[in-house]
Amino acid sequence: MTNVLQFNKKIPLELAGARLDKTLAELFPDYSRARLQQWIKDGHVLVDSMVLRSKDKVQGGEEIQIIAPLVDEVGWIAQSLPLNILYEDQDILVINKAAGVVVHPGAGNQDHTLVNALLHHAPELAQLPRAGIVHRIDKETSGLLVVARSLSAHHHLIEQLQAHEFKREYQAVIVGVLIAGGTIDAPIGRHPTQRTRMAVVTHGGKPAVTHYRVIERYRLHTYIRVQLETGRTHQIRVHMAYKRLNLVGDPVYGGRLQLPPHCHESLKIQLQQFSRQALHAISLGLMHPRTGEFMEWSVPLPDDMQQLLAALALDKKES
Repeated sequence: MTNVLQFNKKIPLELAGARLDKTLAELFPDYSRARLQQWIKDGHVLVDSMVLRSKDKVQGGEEIQIIAPLVDEVGWIAQSLPLNILYEDQDILVINKAAGVVVHPGAGNQDHTLVNALLHHAPELAQLPRAGIVHRIDKETSGLLVVARSLSAHHHLIEQLQAHEFKREYQAVIVGVLIAGGTIDAPIGRHPTQRTRMAVVTHGGKPAVTHYRVIERYRLHTYIRVQLETGRTHQIRVHMAYKRLNLVGDPVYGGRLQLPPHCHESLKIQLQQFSRQALHAISLGLMHPRTGEFMEWSVPLPDDMQQLLAALALDKKES
């Protein structure tokens, strides 16, 4: 049934006593509350083979079946914009995103985003939650992300993400000289007073785990490899700032510019002009949603980070 979407899920016992619409919002977070309520109203949702109302309470353990018509899930416009596609088949797209490109349209960025370009390249993405994007990277972070091209691929990739089965490696340049790598296990949530920022919080945060390893040390900086277990908003930037190891150029979490004593002029210029966080999603690995084969992609560092590393190496050599 190409024009119908279908889900089957069991309601967890911990949701006992919740309203049906709130239960669906918990189980299917990629769909809006309004969409889920409309499905319930139209009889597209069965709970143990019965039609219930949005306000009816669930007991936990019931089987939910959703069979609903496939309609456009996003109202964003398609635009003919450059796309750097590393891999493409009927199920997935793997994109190398440039720094400065916003992933989703939103306040202040209604067009010229990655999603606008994707909808032009693959119009069927309009029928998928969030236009098929299952994980995102920040506007000023460069590198790899995967996009689902079908509902089945979307669900499969979401399940892999939730089970921490994606292999995601980033590379970054931080302020501070690390002796060794480590792991940061600290929950992340909204900053208590600055709502546009995220922070490590003691109450109400979501679990977040970041592993980092040293690639190269410089006089005041370290080039590191980072792997994520979880995918919280701004996770690497927040976790490194929490350890007082801010990413070079980070406009939100980075603090003031720091230069090594008597640093080489080329490094001084690079650090003064580096206006984004020095963070790149360099490799991505996942199980293909149709074949089950593990696939992996990698891309080189963008020019600005390569130039920064070259200046750091020159400063270290000539100090």
